[in-house]
Amino acid sequence: MIQQNISLKKFNTFGVDVYAKQFSTFQSVEELQEILQNLKPQTSNLKPQTSNLKPHTSNLKSQTYILGGGSNILFTKNIDGTVLKNEITGIEKINEDAEYVFIRAGAGENWHVFVEYCLNNNYAGVENLALIPGNVGASPMQNIGAYGVEIKDVFESLEAFDMEKNELKTFHKADCGFGYRESVFKNKYKGRFIITSVTFRLLKKPVFNTSYGAIEEELEKMNAGITIQNIAQAVINIRTSKLPDPKVIGNAGSFFKNPEISNELHQNLKNKFPGIIGYDLSNGNVKLAAGWLIEQCGWKGYRKGDAGCHSKQALVLVNYGNASGNDIIEMSTRIIESVDKRFGLLLEREVNVIPPHHPSPI
Repeated sequence: MIQQNISLKKFNTFGVDVYAKQFSTFQSVEELQEILQNLKPQTSNLKPQTSNLKPHTSNLKSQTYILGGGSNILFTKNIDGTVLKNEITGIEKINEDAEYVFIRAGAGENWHVFVEYCLNNNYAGVENLALIPGNVGASPMQNIGAYGVEIKDVFESLEAFDMEKNELKTFHKADCGFGYRESVFKNKYKGRFIITSVTFRLLKKPVFNTSYGAIEEELEKMNAGITIQNIAQAVINIRTSKLPDPKVIGNAGSFFKNPEISNELHQNLKNKFPGIIGYDLSNGNVKLAAGWLIEQCGWKGYRKGDAGCHSKQALVLVNYGNASGNDIIEMSTRIIESVDKRFGLLLEREVNVIPPHHPSPI
């Protein structure tokens, strides 16, 4: 079941060609347990773990990486350890009441396939999240979001395998520490838990969310009424018009987080840069469009070798063919430096860099 020296190129949407010393897939919790029991501790040449990748009590587990759809990661070197690919699939209705239907999906299920399942059954809540690459298991880990909707809005619970205690644990919404592209699985519990299934609470009667981005404008172009199916199609149209297809050009979607700043700082920046794009948040802060900041620094369409900044969306870094993970990281560091120099704002990478990259960008 465990393969040796396997290329990970086809398992990451950046298309970076690195190798895993050991590689295996699992399609059930039982298979995962069996694989973990069969793995032997190895001597690793990796640098000591830091706070961005929580150490384990076991040398074995500290060298084990879990791979889902590979759509939000950037490999920068060969993995001197084990990569386990989560392929637990299946979608089922497990409960319902007068208002909601509760749907459980395997963590290895493709996210857009899950969205299509909901659309086909008229379950509302995830239509704004159509066509986001990756698998179901990454959705709560990243608290993925788009067009005014985040996973926390439709999340009920998840099951995750605890590699330290060798048991399944259920996490409810309050346990997950959801924030902007954040959860406890990205920090506090990073590397310890393997998400195996996610349960969503979806509406039987939809509440439409069309005010964010260009959804209303796209619906007008489509000459379509407001339904969850039409909203999803509008989102698909918008995404395909400005975001590169990973099957054509290697990328991981948005490489940076949109920075959240105080309203006071936003006003100060607006005085200096009248065109700055910001969205008011319910907590009184303002979320800035990182793509606009990057574009103002001249990066949109920039290319060095096979590493580039996409010509239609500056928030997306791309691999035109044979760029290495370090080529992408180097470009992202230069972008962070230039945005900080011009705007006094420090962009944060949204993509998970493996192994973690820690040098200060400035």
